[in-house]
Amino acid sequence: MAQKTALIVYAHQSSGSFNAAVRDVAMEELTEQGYRVIVSDLYAMNFRANATRDDVIGDLKDPDHFQYGEETMHAWMEGRLSDDIVAEQRKVEEAEFIIFQFPLYWFSVPAIMKGWIDRVLTQGFAFSLQKMYNTGIFKEKKAMLSFTTGATQTMFRPDGINGDINVTLWPLQNGTLHFCGFQVLPPQIFWSVAHCPPAVRTAMLDGWRARLKGLSAEKPLTFAPCELFDLSFQGGFMLRPDAREDQESEPYGLTTGHHLGKPLPPDNQITAQRSGGSSANPDCRN
Repeated sequence: MAQKTALIVYAHQSSGSFNAAVRDVAMEELTEQGYRVIVSDLYAMNFRANATRDDVIGDLKDPDHFQYGEETMHAWMEGRLSDDIVAEQRKVEEAEFIIFQFPLYWFSVPAIMKGWIDRVLTQGFAFSLQKMYNTGIFKEKKAMLSFTTGATQTMFRPDGINGDINVTLWPLQNGTLHFCGFQVLPPQIFWSVAHCPPAVRTAMLDGWRARLKGLSAEKPLTFAPCELFDLSFQGGFMLRPDAREDQESEPYGLTTGHHLGKPLPPDNQITAQRSGGSSANPDCRN
């Protein structure tokens, strides 16, 4: 059997950070499970975050009106993307499993990781209008977010000052990972690490290691399948009438994003639904 490959896309400036410790635990445990582990240490690589004309080698298709998405799609098709993008795309192609490891910045990923997303996940390579969401290009691959927060868990509850963490995670998990087809595993959240004593941090790392041991059996998060929508410009890519009718008697919306004016399905973006066995709920590891 061919060796499995895991990619950790890592964004933290300090080798002594808790994020670095989390990365190291993942590297150790996945290696022990037989994975070949690749790490893209974005700060150490000085990975360029800004998406520019420099990402395209050679002439542009439309030099008078530069459109990054269109130009990089053609460059990918013709083998004319910059070397740093190509190197990261090869890592993605090789990996069955990707972990994004980062501290939560302004309710999202750090700029350098957003740049990785913008530049590496080009149209054609990572998605198309014909291949997206559950029919996406990376539908055979798994991905997950693993991140630290400055805020406490209660601050990210529906009645907390920051609002529902499920809403915060929807753009990253649905709009990026699931959009490209990834099966998205529940996130690993390390709450308010900077305010935790050493013993609690150690317990967090132990919990992460324990979770990694059973990760292959975890169920992915639930998203609305493309089959429920009219995937045409005429139909507006809207929920089909029969699918909407089927949802009328349901107490919750389909997903965090497809709430249909109803209450959000509880913990839709942090807990796998109907997962026979461990729920892989990451909210109690601190």
